[in-house]
Amino acid sequence: MSIPSEESRDETRRSEEIDYMTDTRPIAAGEIAPGCKKRDPIVVAENVTRSFGGINAVDVQYLEIPRHKITALIGPNGAGKTTLFNLLTGFDTPNSGTWQFEGNNIAGVSSYKVARMGMVRTFQLTKVMGKLTVMENMRLGASNQSGERLSKALFKGIWGGQEKTITQQANGLLEKFKLDAKRDDYAASLSGGQRKLLEMARSLMVRPKLVMLDEPMAGVNPALTQSLLDHIKNLKAEGMTVLFVEHDMNMVRHIADWVVVMAEGKIVAEGPPAEVMKNPAVIDAYLGAHHDVDLGDAEGIKELAAELVADEESIVGTENAGIISADILATEAEEEAAPNGTRGRRSAGEPNRAEEPNRTEKETE
Repeated sequence: MSIPSEESRDETRRSEEIDYMTDTRPIAAGEIAPGCKKRDPIVVAENVTRSFGGINAVDVQYLEIPRHKITALIGPNGAGKTTLFNLLTGFDTPNSGTWQFEGNNIAGVSSYKVARMGMVRTFQLTKVMGKLTVMENMRLGASNQSGERLSKALFKGIWGGQEKTITQQANGLLEKFKLDAKRDDYAASLSGGQRKLLEMARSLMVRPKLVMLDEPMAGVNPALTQSLLDHIKNLKAEGMTVLFVEHDMNMVRHIADWVVVMAEGKIVAEGPPAEVMKNPAVIDAYLGAHHDVDLGDAEGIKELAAELVADEESIVGTENAGIISADILATEAEEEAAPNGTRGRRSAGEPNRAEEPNRTEKETE
């Protein structure tokens, strides 16, 4: 085992003194561009490819993930984001490529070994054990448990003390994630948002260095959204690195330090959120020809919706969109054509045509 040099020990001491929430040092080591080098990367990937049949799902020439930062991986559906997650964490096998975690080559390493090294992930569809309690789910997350070995499982004196320590750690995390009242409930009884919280809390049982979250806000009740955001920021405050996939551009803008954009399996842009949102390559990947829309602005999204309705090639706002029925569109058109002051109104004696039963021509006369 090699002994750390004095220089590396000094670097470790300096890093421990840094407040990661207020650290304003530059993330990129030089010019910002797709695949640019970072000042302090925790993951380095080169020539990573994965194809399914004739489709190249992932074709990443070079990518570095900055340490102690929150990095968002964004892109349209089918861009290859989750596939890249699967490759980096050992859940899938690439056609080619190598990648390193903290300087260690982990290409081809099994997913459980990657997790033990401190690189853990959550899933878009939560993987909690529904027939186990919340506490049992948490205990499963801890690594290197003596009781997991068949030769020691029958002797509680060997692993009983370790389980008490694991239980104390789990209780602390459940309190932090406000799930302590649910510790004895079955995980299947939790809401979608609570399952996301449980999965995130369970991932911290291995004391990770890098936490990878695949669409943490997908299917979450808005009431729990802010809680999840706070927990993600707390991971950074505690010195962990976060890489997450997300489609909500407002969330990305407010929480991410760095943004990496994928399209058709490739890295097409990266940089600070405010700059990436204005990048023509990013807007083109999401919106095609609608280059004048700011993805992170709510008014910009409303403006986009209006543009898409007016676009002859778009199905938004049409019967084919499957969202707005023809009857509603016709009613809205009539209201728009009505004089001011009468829009949306009818006289007291006028029947509501939508509620009036069909009449024959004779009955009308």
